[in-house]
Amino acid sequence: MITNDASIVEFKHRVITEVCRLAWEGRLDEDSKNELVKKLIPGPKPNYRCCIYKEREIVRDRIRLAANQNVDPNMQGMVVQVIEPACQGCPPASYTVTDNCRLCMGKPCSRSCHFGALYAGRSRMHIDAEKCKKCGQCAAACPYGAIVHLVRPCQTVCPVSAISYDENDLCVIDRDKCIECGQCIHTCPYAAIASRVHAVDIIEHIKAGHEVYALCAPATEGQYEKDISMAAIRAALKKVGFQDMVEVGLGGDMTAASEALEWSEAYKQGKKMTTSCCPAFVNMLKKHYPKLYEENMSSTVSPVCGVSRYLKTVRPGCVTVFIGPCIAKKSEAEDPDLDGNADYALTYGEMGSLLASRDVQLVPVEESYQEASLFGKRFAHSGGVTEAVLECMLERGEDVSGINVCRASGGAECKKALTLLRAGRLPEDFIEGMVCEGGCMGGPSKHRAESEIKKARQSLLDKADGRKVLENLSHYPMDQFSMHRDGKMD
Repeated sequence: MITNDASIVEFKHRVITEVCRLAWEGRLDEDSKNELVKKLIPGPKPNYRCCIYKEREIVRDRIRLAANQNVDPNMQGMVVQVIEPACQGCPPASYTVTDNCRLCMGKPCSRSCHFGALYAGRSRMHIDAEKCKKCGQCAAACPYGAIVHLVRPCQTVCPVSAISYDENDLCVIDRDKCIECGQCIHTCPYAAIASRVHAVDIIEHIKAGHEVYALCAPATEGQYEKDISMAAIRAALKKVGFQDMVEVGLGGDMTAASEALEWSEAYKQGKKMTTSCCPAFVNMLKKHYPKLYEENMSSTVSPVCGVSRYLKTVRPGCVTVFIGPCIAKKSEAEDPDLDGNADYALTYGEMGSLLASRDVQLVPVEESYQEASLFGKRFAHSGGVTEAVLECMLERGEDVSGINVCRASGGAECKKALTLLRAGRLPEDFIEGMVCEGGCMGGPSKHRAESEIKKARQSLLDKADGRKVLENLSHYPMDQFSMHRDGKMD
């Protein structure tokens, strides 16, 4: 897990593991939760905060999130939530004078301030926090660059400016702006931002004897050591109680085939389109570019929704669970307007906690497993959707030489492309939007550094066969379920 402090992530997942153990035992009641708080924070000395009482208050909120409960009633329906007692340790955003200040004679910083907030000390200038309006004029005027703007990392990383602070300097997430991308979660040095976890719900389905299927994202290959293949993950999940696992790369094939038909028609009409695979990108369209969402977004569902609908067609009544590096998939799973989608979503860390709660480990296996083409598997990286869609068009005998695609990777690139499209100035024909830089492999809950993922991933992909997309789909009942958001058949 990539974070500012690996020990924070380790502790967060320990909480989830212990909550899962209680769920398996049928003891997830308030008394057991209180016992768990004291077990995790025994005291008498604190390990992370000022005192064990604050640590226990934070752990109580972590337990609530681990059980898929809200920590703030005002955040009902939001996946990403703020643990307020943890956020209290973060300093407020402000301008600060560093030791690089030379107390120069001209005092351009002081002269630039219209609020009289700067005054000279013995060795450097100082800023009166009560008077400072955080306009930044002093920093711009300083010839030495001695005045810096301290910005909280959660606010810096948010691609849609959804994070602000209240009168107590606590983080506030604007639900009308937030796209649930989760970028803020692993950048917060206090782990004060987290997401609700679906693991307990999944455990209850397994205990009830329901058929629960895991849907592993294409980005899964390479997240672990090179000998931990999809087959190895499949075997471990079946030990926990999943009925089976299907790789979402198969859904990538399904999505590519459906979007290829849409792209062909739109290209003939001179209409520009955006992809609809990345849930954070879809949320960005829906909340920040609603007209483009209605008029320009592909009507094809995401790969995980495609696989989920396929399974629910051939195995009526089954429960489907997405597993990947994506936080926004949780919001997609909870979207009431998207019938047949995955019922739940887990990150890799949450999957690890679920496995650990049953003392199951990921170990290499001899058997092989592949249900997707290489094009479906490559949905994990930026440009992979485009490659797969163009491949389907080629397999249909179409000419794609004139098609130009904007491969937007990261929140800034996505916003730029959508702004150009809205203004009628986008030079490309289509936009492939991925809010995470590099695509899904760069997701907020990736398990390793991207360089390690790419290396391990390539060794696994080299072992895959070279089946064609449309030939692969011919083995599945594509005529029995819809690949469109409205559920209508072609």
